[in-house]
Amino acid sequence: MNKTIAIVINTSWNIYNFRLGLIKALQKEGYKVIAIAPKDEYSKKLEELGIKHYDIEMNNKGTNPFEDIKLIFDFYKLYKELSPDVILQYTIKPNIYGSIGAKMAGVPVISNISGLGTVFLNDNISSKIARMLYKFALKFPEKIFFQNKDDRELFISLGLVAKNKTDLLPGSGIDTQKFKPIKVERDDKRVKFLFVARLVKDKGLVEYVEAARQFLGNDKVEFCILGAFYNANPTAIRASKIQEWEEKGFVKYLGTSDDVKTVISEADCIVLPSYREGLSRVLLEAASMAKPIITSNVPGCKEVVDDSVNGYLCEVKNANSLAEQMKKMHLLSNKERYEMGRRGREKVIKEFDEKIVIQKYSEVIKSLME
Repeated sequence: MNKTIAIVINTSWNIYNFRLGLIKALQKEGYKVIAIAPKDEYSKKLEELGIKHYDIEMNNKGTNPFEDIKLIFDFYKLYKELSPDVILQYTIKPNIYGSIGAKMAGVPVISNISGLGTVFLNDNISSKIARMLYKFALKFPEKIFFQNKDDRELFISLGLVAKNKTDLLPGSGIDTQKFKPIKVERDDKRVKFLFVARLVKDKGLVEYVEAARQFLGNDKVEFCILGAFYNANPTAIRASKIQEWEEKGFVKYLGTSDDVKTVISEADCIVLPSYREGLSRVLLEAASMAKPIITSNVPGCKEVVDDSVNGYLCEVKNANSLAEQMKKMHLLSNKERYEMGRRGREKVIKEFDEKIVIQKYSEVIKSLME
């Protein structure tokens, strides 16, 4: 009988968009893979691919202690009932409450810390409680993967994890054949900068717009934004603010898209002045598509860019520093930007290919099956 691996994340959308390569590789190795996540429109898509989906009620942004205690027991009951051989967990609530539920059910867990979020960017009471919960829950996984060395060292220094349980992964990995350069012919000669992220302050959106404002009146550049509103986030940017920026001529809002590849292909440079990431997926996708990048010199972003080689690094929370790097990018010739992008793709293939992630997971899973 095939061994079963459960993939547990806070949305089915996340599983469908970021874990399919891993799932297909595990299926190829003979494992049965199931998905556990709150039901959304992507749950059915997983089912259509032969991945059995199990719904779990999870309030991703809520901090109600009674809801969270219930979530522990919901995880426990589901893990006990399904009895997977190994659980792969991602995102905060599965990593905390799922780890406790898995311990109660006696199922081995591999956790993935894909970013610190507001838990570590803030120092309020909710953040302190979350750190205490991490410290308790992360005793239970057999392996804890981090996506950058800074996050790993921070968790170790705070005593949240045992060093011997930790390891590094290059994000969720990139399918470099799916994300490859697309030749686009454009009529206009403007240099097009593109910000791709959820519309929250922590992604550096305010700094991006402030930097774009410094180019006002320059018709040889264009500043675009692609991303969804995320009003549940305490640092959310509202639609009215985006509209105000558009009316002033600072930026152009492109809405959202299920075909991010095409939007990226039409840009000359991808910009993400984020305050911190696990390992930025959009930067990896952009680099894999041979696009030069401007991003913050912070964990989760700086790993993707070798400064002045495949892009530029700017100071975090500094619109003037960002604008300076944009000016440098704008002054490059098309050929120079092309060469930057080419070097970025080489870097992604060497350091961030999906195959590296799959190999690491495969090794740990096999060791837990022995």
